[in-house]
Amino acid sequence: MELAPTKLEYYHDTWKLQSNSTLLSFSKGSDGRIALVLGSTIFHPQGGGQPADTGTITGSDFKFTVQDVRSKDGIVYHYGVFEGSTGRDFEAEIGEGREVLLFVDGPRRQLNSRLHSAGHLLDVCMQNVGLGHLEPGKGYHFPDGPFVEYKGTIPQNELQRKQNELELEASTLISTGGRVLVSVLPYEEAAELCGGCLPDYIPKGSTPRVVKLGNNRGCPCGGTHVSDISDIISLKVSQIRTKKGMTKVFYSVGS
Repeated sequence: MELAPTKLEYYHDTWKLQSNSTLLSFSKGSDGRIALVLGSTIFHPQGGGQPADTGTITGSDFKFTVQDVRSKDGIVYHYGVFEGSTGRDFEAEIGEGREVLLFVDGPRRQLNSRLHSAGHLLDVCMQNVGLGHLEPGKGYHFPDGPFVEYKGTIPQNELQRKQNELELEASTLISTGGRVLVSVLPYEEAAELCGGCLPDYIPKGSTPRVVKLGNNRGCPCGGTHVSDISDIISLKVSQIRTKKGMTKVFYSVGS
């Protein structure tokens, strides 16, 4: 059976942590884990520098622990194990097309969203402290050493001063707060919110998803985010490295 793209419910509601869906297919990998494919999901797959959600998927007679989530060609795969599955043929027992309930681990989603939003906040701070000439690159928003990367360098004798300015600017923005808006928009509207243009990898005529922190310009993003800038709580810039035409800003968020 050819599978349709998975409907991404978190795209429209980051804080929908419980939902129902339909089991479309499942398969068993060489590592023993089973991959479930659903008609829709609230689980965020690993990607965009953000780790995957974890949680559970349950049916009337089973519980499936979601350990990892990945997306390929628009289809989301939920990897994990059935509770108490040793020696049981779940493939024969469960069947496809049945309704299931989804439960996302809330504290993990909250931490991942804060780390991801903090990366976007640093982009804003870079503009505000006079580093807007550096072109944003990739970001790594995992708990073990998150960073954002930019094309371009900062003179070595300015690194400490810029680090202090970034941290102060982030602290000011967090204490002031501001709504974080996430919208799926027509291409032209998305471009306008993002300063007049979008990256080349976004096809013209598409409907990009844009995140906008407070009154600052938006940027295209498929991740999960906080509801208000103040929900980041605190941000510490631990280090800035600049080398070979690239600058990395390492950071952490408080609890």
